Amino acid sequence: MPLHPQARDYVALYPSDLNADLATLDLATIQEMRAHDGFAAQRGPLTKLPFVRDEVAGDVPIRIYRADPGDGLLPVVVYFHGGGWVFGSVRRNDALGRDLALRTGAVVVSADYRLAPEHPFPAAADDAWTVVRDVFARPAFYQSNGSVAVVGDSAGGNLAAVAAWRAAGSGIRLAHQALVYPVLDTAMDTPSYHAYAKGFGLDAAEMAWFAERYAPGADPADPLLSPLRIADLTGLPPATVLTAECDVLRDEGEHYARRLADAGVPVEARRFDGAIHGFFGLPGLFDQAAEARQYIADRLREHL
Repeated sequence: MPLHPQARDYVALYPSDLNADLATLDLATIQEMRAHDGFAAQRGPLTKLPFVRDEVAGDVPIRIYRADPGDGLLPVVVYFHGGGWVFGSVRRNDALGRDLALRTGAVVVSADYRLAPEHPFPAAADDAWTVVRDVFARPAFYQSNGSVAVVGDSAGGNLAAVAAWRAAGSGIRLAHQALVYPVLDTAMDTPSYHAYAKGFGLDAAEMAWFAERYAPGADPADPLLSPLRIADLTGLPPATVLTAECDVLRDEGEHYARRLADAGVPVEARRFDGAIHGFFGLPGLFDQAAEARQYIADRLREHL
């Protein structure tokens, strides 16, 4: 299908997510870019909630959201933001954390995992696992009823998938994993990488740059980096995999969903036609964002 009209307008204005010569992005420039969010107004309203608090899980900063004003036990959703393992933060994704809490009715725990290149692989994956373990280790602290899901978009989807795999291997049973256009294979050799290599919001060259910042010299076949390479997916939690049609990451997400189904894991995959990478986080620019968020929330509610 052709690009959604809003996606077409977006890529005309912002043909590249980074809008910069990748070769010039040294650490100082990266840190400057982190401090400035040109899309803050498009990330959605900072809806007032009865409970928003900054805490620490192990040594990982987190922000906890709760839309329910009571003190009863609730399911917990652990959220991992996107940004290529290099950008993004709890602060930048504050509007999305609040929105997830409202839509799911769960306690949402947003993880401020360490970023590359200062903290290379597997730092972010280890932080994600630390947060998930802490939610299970301290249910009373999180007001958890024991039903826990993970959700992440882009690089955060990678961390959610890895955390779900590590949880299953440790005997921890997650209720669900929701992966939004996730990074699942750093080999970057699927047909969608060729079809949408440039000019669709996330360029193939940008994705390669992100992977090199996060995991320089790492084996692309390492499941901690590329969950699509997990040999046996049996026993993983039920999953929702959301993809954007015009996205370099589309094929690996849909391949992962097929592999989960082949392994007997309940999975629902949905492709948003005409959509580009990043739309989920920008409801002020993309009408499809609200539809996608409600779809993810409904799936989480169903399994939590």
